[in-house]
Amino acid sequence: MLYSGNTYDEERALYRLRDAAVEHCLFDGPADGESSLKECTGITVTDCDFHLRYPLWHASDAVVTNCRMTEACRAALWYDKNIVIENCEMNGIKALRECENVTLSGSSAASVEFGWKNAGLKIRDFTLSESEYPFFMCSDADITGLNMKGKYSFQYLKNAVLRDCVLDTKDAFWHAENVTVYNSVIRGEYLAWYSRNLRFVNCRLSGTQPLCWCENLVLENCTMDGCDLSFENSSVQADVKGHIDSVKNPVSGFVHAGSIGEIILDEYLSADASCVITTD
Repeated sequence: MLYSGNTYDEERALYRLRDAAVEHCLFDGPADGESSLKECTGITVTDCDFHLRYPLWHASDAVVTNCRMTEACRAALWYDKNIVIENCEMNGIKALRECENVTLSGSSAASVEFGWKNAGLKIRDFTLSESEYPFFMCSDADITGLNMKGKYSFQYLKNAVLRDCVLDTKDAFWHAENVTVYNSVIRGEYLAWYSRNLRFVNCRLSGTQPLCWCENLVLENCTMDGCDLSFENSSVQADVKGHIDSVKNPVSGFVHAGSIGEIILDEYLSADASCVITTD
């Protein structure tokens, strides 16, 4: 079944659509036309414009390509399974939440609270230009080529790999667990506090007070620009190229850098601290 060139503004306009194609349609109008494609299965959605709320909830086995979701299209995809999103714009608040096995590629978003509680999220070449608390409590994520600007990203992220990303984000990776980041740039204050089993490989890190209260933190061949008061109360294995502004009260493991501006071991240093700090 093909639905092409139509305009829909009524609520649940294409409710429970099965094995169909929706092309060149507009979801807009005077009616309160929310939930237009709710509980659909086996559909393709191509070159459509969405201006109304909650269009794809509880959908499964769908492909969404070359579509545009404006700011008015809030909470666009929730509770979905096995969804492919390609070359789309997603600009409404809370655009992707509590979904399973979503592949997101060649797309962009400006969306507060983007990507919460998704499991099995796969991202390729995605730009998130504006957000707060993106990717909160996601798990089993595979992310390559993410270019992001926002705040408080990846909190409580579990079991994830990120590659070739540029992240301009304050308070990233708080409470993250079992996460590896390769060949990426991470700019922002208070990086990765309270994380467990977090590993950075060939990364460029910058910002004040990074990597504190971490457990089993690893840095391999990384740089740290403008990073003062680093590694406080952390168990860490850090091999850093170049300079670290300051290191404060690390607990165990080692920190090695080309140079360190200041090593702070004060009265708050753990009584059983054993971290070895060396420079070239």
